[in-house]
Amino acid sequence: MRRFVCKAAGWAQKRWNGHQIADGPDGQVWNIDFTGHNSLTDDLVFRSSADHPQPLFRVLDPRGGVVGETPQMDEELARKMNTAMIRQSVMDGILYEAQRQGRISFYMTNYGEEGTQIGSVSALQPHDMVYAQYREAGVLLYRGYPINDMIAQCIGTIEDKGKGRQMPIHYGSPEHFYQTISSPLGTQIPQAAGAGYAMRLDGEDRVCICYFGDGAASEGDFHAALNFAATLGSRTIFFCRNNGYAISTPAVDQYAGDGIYARGIGYGIRSIRIDGNDTLAVYSATKKARELSIEHNCPVLIEAMTYRGGHHSTSDDSSRYRQKSEVDQWTTGSNPIKRFSKYLESKGWWTSDDEKQVRDATRKEVMVALQRQESLGSWPVETLIEDVFAEPTKHLLKQRQELLEHMEEYAEHYKKKSH
Repeated sequence: MRRFVCKAAGWAQKRWNGHQIADGPDGQVWNIDFTGHNSLTDDLVFRSSADHPQPLFRVLDPRGGVVGETPQMDEELARKMNTAMIRQSVMDGILYEAQRQGRISFYMTNYGEEGTQIGSVSALQPHDMVYAQYREAGVLLYRGYPINDMIAQCIGTIEDKGKGRQMPIHYGSPEHFYQTISSPLGTQIPQAAGAGYAMRLDGEDRVCICYFGDGAASEGDFHAALNFAATLGSRTIFFCRNNGYAISTPAVDQYAGDGIYARGIGYGIRSIRIDGNDTLAVYSATKKARELSIEHNCPVLIEAMTYRGGHHSTSDDSSRYRQKSEVDQWTTGSNPIKRFSKYLESKGWWTSDDEKQVRDATRKEVMVALQRQESLGSWPVETLIEDVFAEPTKHLLKQRQELLEHMEEYAEHYKKKSH
């Protein structure tokens, strides 16, 4: 039976060990009841969350066999989810190689984490707002964002809706309720807490989900956001992709205690730890989290245990800090795509021919889009200062003029395509 745990509730009390407690503005000082039967003890014991680690919720075993209660899901939805994961994997493979060939300046793959993304977004409503970190491209793909637009953003062509001003893979789409990614780590977490609070005030059937990694959970923004959301009752799903590494730092060197799950408990947030490579478990947990958040006007935290199958980014060489055998064990033994595919095959909803068709079609789509975007020019440098102020300020105009004069003087170093 699935259970989201909240260890801190809202008990009001006015006496402690027979003594009067000063009342707060609403007659309540703490949210801890010191008057109950088990409120006092003579045992001098210091406890740690690591003493009793929280188990992982799962539905499928590593071979795709059912070991828990399966959620209600029809064939159409299941096929859409599996298709999205495969499309994401194929796109990653091509764009990773394109970066190695110098055709894209930077890229981040999602290998091994497809289940966390597709399992969660498929359990949400299309109008639920997404605050992503940078390894959630599958969320956009699932919602129908074109691969052509993703590649336009990665290259920074004239079709890039961000006008070439962001690093590659920093997607954003108001039409798909996907906030633009920001490079500074963890800044989206307090933003999502505030957005969830606004959704609570609006009273609409809506939540926001905030994705972040285990490394981002070490940022101060994480703690401020969770405390804000818990005390004010934000409709925010905090979704931690605990993939084992914060770039090169393994989780064992990042924190003590029972992971990110225990932090949610500490802040009084309903929390759960799940098998992030089990797409059905991710779907079930996210669907339940959404229901809880709306019903109780509260945040929910999901810690999805997964594994980063690729390098942190194309600027990273993970072979310097982890063994190939470790990577192979995770990517082959607990691959979310293979796992979910096996489950669908057992129900007669998927075949190897289906996978081949999706892979072939996606590969063709990505290659056509890549070649097309490479033939396009970039946004004119003259547009660089637009969208900052209603009217460009004098100092921005001066800087733009200096930049244009510099480019003119050293024109041989600046390749410009026609726009």
